Amino acid sequence: MPPQRVVAVTYERLCLFEFACAAEVFGLDRPELGVPWYRFETCSAEPEREVTSGASVRVVASRALSALDSAQTIVVPGWRDVHELPPAELTRRLRRAHERGARILSICSGAFVLAAAGLLDGRRATTHWRHADQLAAMYPRVQVDAAALYVDAGSIVTSAGSAAGLDMLLHVVRKDYGSRVANQVAQRLVVPPQRSGGQAQFVHRPVAADERGRLTQVMDWVRAHPRLPHDLDSLADRAAMSVRTLQRQFKEATGFAPQAWLIHERVTLAKAALEETTLPLARVADQAGFASLESFRRHFRQLVGTSPSSYRASFGRPRGAAP
Repeated sequence: MPPQRVVAVTYERLCLFEFACAAEVFGLDRPELGVPWYRFETCSAEPEREVTSGASVRVVASRALSALDSAQTIVVPGWRDVHELPPAELTRRLRRAHERGARILSICSGAFVLAAAGLLDGRRATTHWRHADQLAAMYPRVQVDAAALYVDAGSIVTSAGSAAGLDMLLHVVRKDYGSRVANQVAQRLVVPPQRSGGQAQFVHRPVAADERGRLTQVMDWVRAHPRLPHDLDSLADRAAMSVRTLQRQFKEATGFAPQAWLIHERVTLAKAALEETTLPLARVADQAGFASLESFRRHFRQLVGTSPSSYRASFGRPRGAAP
C-alpha cells in the first residue's frame, strides 16, 4: 500500500494556491478510483492553528505541528519569504520525519524550508526559476536544477513554481497507484497527466509574435507526424526560417534545442503507448518516430531513468484489462 496519511504544513502568509493543490489532489474523496485513497490532514507551523494566507484567506489547521511525527507524506507549500529562515521547530520535525522514512514534498519556494532543514544537501532539487539562483547562493550544497518541473530524489521530491506542483503531485500519485489512477485524477483536474519539457519554457524571452506562431505550427506538425524523418533543414523550411534562426528561437521559446525537443516529444508519445497498449517495443519505437529499437531504448532511459520494459511493468495496463 502507498503512504496513506498526508499532512500539509500551514503558516502565516501561506501560499494559498500551492496549499490548495495538495488539498485538491490528496484531500478529496475519490470513490470512483476503486482504491483506498490518502487521508489528508493539515498542521500549523505557528503556535496558533488559524493562519492568514497571503491572499487574506483564513485557514484553520486540523492539527498542531506534532502531526508531522506520524505523517507518511508531508507537503510543504511555497514558503512566505525566501530570505526568511523557517521556524526551528518546523525544520527539526522535518528532519526527524525524514530520518524515520517519511516522504517529503515541496512546492515552489517550499524548497527553501527543506534546504534550511538540511534535507537537500548533496541532492538535486528545483524551485521556481525566479528563486533558483537565490537557493543556490544560500545553500551551495544543493544541486539546483532550474530547468526541471519537478525533481524526484526518492524520499524528497521538489517542484518548480505553483502549477508545477500539480505535475509533481500527479507524479506521486502515479508512483503510488499507477498510470490509470493518475490519469483519472488528471482528468478530474482538467490538466494533462504529464507535461513534456521543463520550466525553462515558461521563462519570459523576447520571441517575436510571428515567429512564435510559426514555431507553434511546426511543433503541432511534428506532434501530428512523429514518424517522419524530421531534421533541422526540414523544420526550418516548414517554419520559413533559416536553420540558425530556428535554433535560436526554438531555444528561447522552449528551453530546448530543436533536436532535443523532438526526442522529448517522441519519448512522451512512447510513454503513452507503453501505458495504454500492449504493442511490442519495436512497434512503439516506430510509431514514436525512433529510427531503431536501440535508439529508442537509449533515449528513453536517458530521459525517464528506466527502460521501456520496466516503465510498462510499472505503469502499463495489465494484459486483458479494458481500455
